[in-house]
Amino acid sequence: MIENYARFVIRWRLLVIVATLVVVGLLASGGRFLEFTNDYRVFFGKDNPQLAAFENLQDTYTKNDNVLIMLLPDSGQVFTPEVLEAVVELTDRSWQIPYSMRVDSITNFQHTYADDDDLVVADLIEDPASLNQQQLQDIATIAISEPMLNGRLISEQKHATAVNITIEFPQIDVNAETPEVVAATRTMVAELEEKYPDIKFYTTGVVMMNNAFPEAVVGDMTTLIPLVFVAILVGMALFLRTISGTITTFLLIIFSIVTAYGATGLLGIKLTPPSASSHTMIMTLAVADSIHFLATMLYMMRHGSGKNEAIIESLRINMMPIFLTSVTTAIGFLSMNFSDAPPFRDLGNITAMGVMFAFFLSVTFLPAMMALLPVRVKQATSGGLTGLMEQLAEFVIKQRWVLLVVMGSIT
Repeated sequence: MIENYARFVIRWRLLVIVATLVVVGLLASGGRFLEFTNDYRVFFGKDNPQLAAFENLQDTYTKNDNVLIMLLPDSGQVFTPEVLEAVVELTDRSWQIPYSMRVDSITNFQHTYADDDDLVVADLIEDPASLNQQQLQDIATIAISEPMLNGRLISEQKHATAVNITIEFPQIDVNAETPEVVAATRTMVAELEEKYPDIKFYTTGVVMMNNAFPEAVVGDMTTLIPLVFVAILVGMALFLRTISGTITTFLLIIFSIVTAYGATGLLGIKLTPPSASSHTMIMTLAVADSIHFLATMLYMMRHGSGKNEAIIESLRINMMPIFLTSVTTAIGFLSMNFSDAPPFRDLGNITAMGVMFAFFLSVTFLPAMMALLPVRVKQATSGGLTGLMEQLAEFVIKQRWVLLVVMGSIT
């Protein structure tokens, strides 16, 4: 049956290739519906009791999305006029950050003290340049003894301080609001770093964390993924020594990924930082499927078989192993649907779809392309790597029980 199927693919290779491109194009068109979300709430199901309690708390009181900017002076002392001047300026400018609703720092902390019969409430620090050493020491003592500041906005060693910006997003365009806040924060910090070169500024907080996830994904897609593709292409060109096989495998990888993401868009699944990494796993299985088929085909050709006969034999030998590998891998990833975190369920589903797409492409598009494209191979000579592999195979067969016990014990 597999041999008849292989002959059909070879005979109608152009039809198979065109049909493949049409199907891939239709599925890939779903990519226009893809959305990326960086909201930390997606890591919890809608019925998650902790998320429900958290949102109820925020609805009752206030949101706690924040940007925290830490100032670390080179001098190791926060309570100097120069450093406090930077804190005052940072505090004032932080109110201009988009969607900021509150700014807390040691300078605008509402300090309460008695003046005769009057109760005075004022900023802890108003004009740093006018403060003498004794006044600075008094302010430092107040700040360290204040539970609302010590360990929160000032370190106990008085070597670092922070400004906390509370953000309330309107949630009209969630994907645009977070980058807007981050961009404004980074611009402000860059200007202050230039003005105060003796102070190091560090940014953190929920908003910065949410923005870091998609930035990491984009960074991988622009640097890591192209490098992986180059490594795969170079490796295949060196080990298989076939340009047509390398090009076809590259196309198969691309098609597997775009069809998986296209199907993701059609199903209305939003991409998240965990699920956006599925392309790496899809790529791995697509390469493995291609290598299985091409290695057998090229081996047969190097030992005297014609190209069509080699394609038929390779499909006959590898169809079931590739199928079983793909199905069991897909089942493994589908088991991630038992996870409590929706992004990991999406990761499993997207990868499972991509793995199965890679299987179908490897038994349709790949053999059809190899039948269409010219393939040149050198006839095999005795010895060399093939001889070594045969000796290794004979050794493993002869010593199978010893190897089973020894390797099993080591494992």
